[in-house]
Amino acid sequence: MSDVAGMSCGFIFYSDGQMFAILLALLYKRNSPIINLACEKMHMFDWEDLRHFNAFAQEKSLSAAARRLNVDHATIARRVAALEDALKLKLVERRPRAYFLTADGERIAELGKRMEFESLAVERTASAGQSVIAGEVAVSAPPNMAAFLIAPRLSKLRAKHPALHIRLDGDTRNVSLVRREADIAVRLSRPVDDDVVVRKIATVPFSLYATPAYLAEHEKRSYIAYGPSMDDTPQQVWLQTQAGGASIVLRSNDLAVQAAAAATGVGIAVLPDFMGSADPRLVRLPHVGAELVREVWIAVHNDLRRAPRIQAVMSFLVDCFD
Repeated sequence: MSDVAGMSCGFIFYSDGQMFAILLALLYKRNSPIINLACEKMHMFDWEDLRHFNAFAQEKSLSAAARRLNVDHATIARRVAALEDALKLKLVERRPRAYFLTADGERIAELGKRMEFESLAVERTASAGQSVIAGEVAVSAPPNMAAFLIAPRLSKLRAKHPALHIRLDGDTRNVSLVRREADIAVRLSRPVDDDVVVRKIATVPFSLYATPAYLAEHEKRSYIAYGPSMDDTPQQVWLQTQAGGASIVLRSNDLAVQAAAAATGVGIAVLPDFMGSADPRLVRLPHVGAELVREVWIAVHNDLRRAPRIQAVMSFLVDCFD
């Protein structure tokens, strides 16, 4: 540990061969009791323990933190316990079905959040400084856009930039670009995250689809819809307008399930035209009132926007929607 310009100590942490230097004095006053304790104890703990504790503190549950970090909940619990042991502080209250942060846990969580933010900023800055179009770029997109529009065109990107590697995740949730859960996000609504640069790249029309056999055999028509948790989505609202009082025979939050059901004669589904028109078993039906069109937005963290490999992938993604 060391003093910097007469301020509190800085720390060096190691994780998977990486080194993070974080100056807590830039974040908190010199005489803060929690910093004094940290100066005595923090050199003993593993940054990975703090990273797992950060996830728990932000997600408020072991299972949610485990999903975020792609580990099991027992790993989160073990890491939290290891951090407590290293710091000699009780960070969580353990109850039969839940963990709750103690007062010390809240203070460490605030420190950890700021430290994580700074370490991610260092990573983004280093990443943006790479001048070659090489390395990994993580892209998050709605699952069916990833499967139907992006994945089939990846061979062209690979041919143009063979040193580039893509991680393509089909996500129904809005991932955090600040936490580097992805480098680039494709979304069906305008992102409002801080420090994120956004651009509208396309519009996607939706229509009603069913099989000709279903329409011929069912004078009284039934519909396929999302579950109640998605009642506020534009697709569900539009479907309810189209269906009126007709019955809903299947609910699924997975659009691929809806499309498969419609294609085998279960009922009528609302599908994006890039899915519905690509299936020869389906025909498009006329609709009532205004058509349904969703905007497609692309988002990237401001720190990464000028990195050559990020620009190359963003250009590729725009072409996927032409």
